[in-house]
Amino acid sequence: MRNTARITTAVLAAGALTLGLTACGSDKDSGADANATLTVAATPTPQGEILDYIKDNLAAKAGLELEVKEFTDHVTPDTAVQQGEVDANYFQHQPYLDDFNKENGTDIVAVPGATVHLEPLGLYTRSVKKLDALEKGATVALPNDTTNEARALKLLEAAGLIGLKPRRGYDATPGDVTSNPQGLKFKELEAAQLPRSLSDVDAAVVNGNYALEARLSPAKDALAAESATDNPYADFLAVRKGDQDDPRVKKPAGLLTSPEVKKFIEDKYDGAVVAAF
Repeated sequence: MRNTARITTAVLAAGALTLGLTACGSDKDSGADANATLTVAATPTPQGEILDYIKDNLAAKAGLELEVKEFTDHVTPDTAVQQGEVDANYFQHQPYLDDFNKENGTDIVAVPGATVHLEPLGLYTRSVKKLDALEKGATVALPNDTTNEARALKLLEAAGLIGLKPRRGYDATPGDVTSNPQGLKFKELEAAQLPRSLSDVDAAVVNGNYALEARLSPAKDALAAESATDNPYADFLAVRKGDQDDPRVKKPAGLLTSPEVKKFIEDKYDGAVVAAF
C-alpha cells in the first residue's frame, strides 16, 4: 500500500524556517546498508506511479527495498531530503533545483544517469476551444515558483501571446513582458492550485504532473503545450550532496531508466509524459 504524506506548503514554511539546514550535520552517510529500505519522496503523478511500478514489478529482482512517500507540493520533497527525513526525491527538473538550492542554501544534487521523463507544460482553459479565442484582458494563472513561472511565460511567448525581454533565462517574471497585445492579466498561484483555478480564471499554465492528476492531457486538452525537443525541464532522482554513492540509490537510478519503465511511460501516459532517456 502506498505510504502517503499530504503536507501543505503553509505547514512546510514554518518547518523549513525552524529546521532549516540542520540535516547538514546528519549522521546518515553514503556507507548505508545496501539492503536497507530506500525512502523516496515524490509527487503522486506521474512520479509516484512510476516508482510504484518499480516497487511492484522490478524492485525485488534488483534487491531493492523501496518505500514511496507522496507529497502534493513542490517544496516539501526537497526539504525532506535536506533534513534527512527521506533518502531521495523524484519530482523536479534542474532549473527548479538550482533555484531551490540558491534560495534555501541547500545542497541537493541530481543522481547521475537518473534523468527520467518530461511532463510538457500546457495552457488550459474551460472557456474557449482555440488559442485565438481568448478574450482581451483575460486572466491567466501561472505557477508562482521562479523557474516554472519563467517556463510558463516562455510557453506563452512561443504561443504568440506575449513577448519577453531578450535573453531572459530561467528567472523571467511578468515584469519582463515587453508586448502583450491581448492585455492578458497574470495571477500567480502555487503550482498544485492551478488545475482548481480553472473555474476562477480564463486560463492557467499547469505543470504536467498536476494536469495529469486533474485528468488534463497536454496532447489533447491544452491550447498550447511545450515541445520536448531540447527541453531542459526533465525530471530526475535527486539526493543530498554526498549521497550519490549510496549503494541503495544506484539501484533505482538504473531501474528508472530501464526499458521496462520506458514502456510503462509510453503505454500509460499516451504522450502526456515523455521518457527522457
